[in-house]
Amino acid sequence: MNTRVLKKGYILSLFFILLFCQLADCQSFGLGFAGYEAHQDKRTSLDLSPERTLSFGNNFELSFDLAFRPNFRTYYGYIIRIIENGNRNIDIIYNDAPLDQKHFRLIIGDAYSKIEFEIPRERLFGQWNHIRLKFDFDKQLLSLYSGNKVYAQSINLKKNNSYKFLFGASSYHSSQIIDVPAMIISNVRIAENGAIKYKWELNEFNGNIAHEDVKQASAAVKNPIWMKEKHYDWNLTKDLTLNGAVATAFDQKNEAIYMVSKDSVFCYRLSKDSLISNACLDRQFMIQGMQSIFIPYKNSLLDINVDRKQIARFDFNRKIWDKKLDDSLLMTGFYHYNKFFSVADTSLYMIGGYGYHTFKNTVQCYHFSSKRWEIVKAGGSFLAPHYLSALGTTKSGAYILGGYGSRNGEQDLNPRYFYSLIFFNIKDRSFKKVYDLKLPPSDFVFANSMIIDESDSTYFALMFDKDKYESKLQLIHGSLKKPEFKKLGNSIPYDFEDIHSFADLFYSKADNRFIAVTLSHGTNDKSKVNIYTLYSPAITLIVPMITIGNKPSSNNVIYLIVGFIVISIVFLFYKRTSIFFRYADAIVDSDIADGVAIVGEKKGQKKIRNAIFLFGDLQVFDADGNELTKLFTPLIKELFLIIIIYSIRWGRGISSEKLEELLWSDKSSDSAQSNRSVNIGRLKNILSKIENCTVSKESGHWRIDIDDNHLTVDYKNYLRLAQNKKSITKKEILDFTSIIRRGAFLSDVEYEWLDVFKSEIMNEIVDIYLEFSASVNLADDPKFMIQLANYIFNFDPVNEEAMMIKCKALAHLGKHSLAKIAFEKFSKEYEIIYGERFKKKFQHIMDPDTGVQS
Repeated sequence: MNTRVLKKGYILSLFFILLFCQLADCQSFGLGFAGYEAHQDKRTSLDLSPERTLSFGNNFELSFDLAFRPNFRTYYGYIIRIIENGNRNIDIIYNDAPLDQKHFRLIIGDAYSKIEFEIPRERLFGQWNHIRLKFDFDKQLLSLYSGNKVYAQSINLKKNNSYKFLFGASSYHSSQIIDVPAMIISNVRIAENGAIKYKWELNEFNGNIAHEDVKQASAAVKNPIWMKEKHYDWNLTKDLTLNGAVATAFDQKNEAIYMVSKDSVFCYRLSKDSLISNACLDRQFMIQGMQSIFIPYKNSLLDINVDRKQIARFDFNRKIWDKKLDDSLLMTGFYHYNKFFSVADTSLYMIGGYGYHTFKNTVQCYHFSSKRWEIVKAGGSFLAPHYLSALGTTKSGAYILGGYGSRNGEQDLNPRYFYSLIFFNIKDRSFKKVYDLKLPPSDFVFANSMIIDESDSTYFALMFDKDKYESKLQLIHGSLKKPEFKKLGNSIPYDFEDIHSFADLFYSKADNRFIAVTLSHGTNDKSKVNIYTLYSPAITLIVPMITIGNKPSSNNVIYLIVGFIVISIVFLFYKRTSIFFRYADAIVDSDIADGVAIVGEKKGQKKIRNAIFLFGDLQVFDADGNELTKLFTPLIKELFLIIIIYSIRWGRGISSEKLEELLWSDKSSDSAQSNRSVNIGRLKNILSKIENCTVSKESGHWRIDIDDNHLTVDYKNYLRLAQNKKSITKKEILDFTSIIRRGAFLSDVEYEWLDVFKSEIMNEIVDIYLEFSASVNLADDPKFMIQLANYIFNFDPVNEEAMMIKCKALAHLGKHSLAKIAFEKFSKEYEIIYGERFKKKFQHIMDPDTGVQS
């Protein structure tokens, strides 16, 4: 067995062992119970033995962990009801009446027992509390254990009686319980004579079944709130549409998120899930890119105009701003800057930003004591001009992570992504680079803030891909000392439109929740605000739990042994063909970059070389297979697209006058010519890396010359096939499909001049498919005709001819129910788009002679 195979086997074994170890250490998140916040029929119940009872011939005990869910008004209700022989009840209830010194009571039958106990509020809401009930047949004694205290009650007990164990709400026989506290239960155990007989971890992710680990005796749950899911999936807690531009701020002490608009200040209280609107008596100036902050200094909500060096404070009592900000500003020069309040010197610091095609690394400071603005001349490490970085504060300064910008600040001059972690020290006003993250396989930037945990030198931040409109925010947990991080939880949808969008991250200590806020300002001068929450600790994998706590059980050892045996068998018998070893191959050939595996090129996989793709996302590859797309600045990218599209579509290219009209209409003639000359020079430099692709000028027209024998351009191939649409063959239609399968034409960019090309191509694609379908007998190849219809739907989801083709083809294959489903889906889409019902019925589609029915 060679060294490489041994290495792969080692990696694979390590992978599984680490996975099992992770499972062994995972905590239980428990089952949450809906109480008075829900209607009676929506409250949570847990029946440990549905449709049966349990009996015991020896002493037995029931134990479980309990915690209360915070921020609810009422907590009165039943923790558990135990029913013996169908008639006697033994209940633990919680009475939240303030006069009760001890809120937990044990009830037997119709009377209170002498057992009553208390759990301190900070423990009840902040940690697990272990409760154990022991039924001693020999001593005729019922004992309750809570913390380090024991309470006992004499009781008549008989062996082999039947028992039901019901947590929360229940409707067992005549037992009707709807009073349920907002609680969490986990780690339920039933032991007999000291040996565990049943075990429910209550660590499911979804569903109405709670799995039991010893005898597979599952429990039944109604209206569950599985807490584990709340530690993985972000919950859209609130979504609003507000007038004009909006800025947000977070008051950690009161768990309040403020949304500041030109005419109102909205306050969303996380703990109470309540929204308060404060209509301003006078309007405040607000444009996109302006930011707000809530600071503990005098409990101030501030509106910041960095450009004009102004700060306004909101008076909640009088509902007015103490200062009207300068309204002469048309747009800010500091989009996505970072900010923080320093308690040490009662000052507000603002760092970086972007505007007017320039990135900033300016450090601005406002001193509240002297009401003075200052440009800070920071020393130490170089902070590159940038925006879209994350900032998190400590007692002595702030960490700044990542961003996008350029070393000289100019947007045109080699902009790039930055992956440095830099610390800004308030005392000596200096920057110090901590480390650089390794370059990831896919670039990313960050939401505006990150959460710093100084106790273990870590941070939490939200990363996302800025080059996609339909982007996603991903929570990460990283080290402040080492260049590494891991992803936590699921992702958040984020429509990113650069300066028209904003995202931020906060953390509620009282509620143990991460808060993500996204803003999107539309062309209708409305702002969409989404507030998401995720319970802490956030988790990485959704996998079944094996144990709770730090002590490994005997079961965990068995799991590890079994896992190792399975790995060994796979290693011996499937080392050359197993999918696991193909995965190991990828790891062996990869570099690990801060939580992300950069997998090398697989053997036998052909690299894309000398190619330009305009369908789907823009991609440009040189002769060595390197992607050059990242070298394009936004301006160079648009310049390149204008020239290549005009060159391919019209042959002669684009005139200098037209080019200047599209890109530099706001500049003088001399300035436009200068910009054109500089940027075409930069474009030529990039394209020089591609063989047989050059920029030239002939008869006053700029064009890109392409040698079809050495350079592949999908748009050229598309036009060649489209010109022959009247007599296109099946092979050609398949070639045609292979081109547009990447996506719509330049789906990742939006320019006003490009709209006419996009519209023309979309209509052309649909026409080509319909022309071809008309030349084919549906009965000859109905499966292909279904594919053809689906291709059309990708570009025109309510194309009636495509729907008819698909329905008839499905019917020809005998799939009549699928044909009906396809028709109904089309009808729903039609009504959504046009706002009216589709008038034809399914019968008419299949048999036109039946006529039109509305």
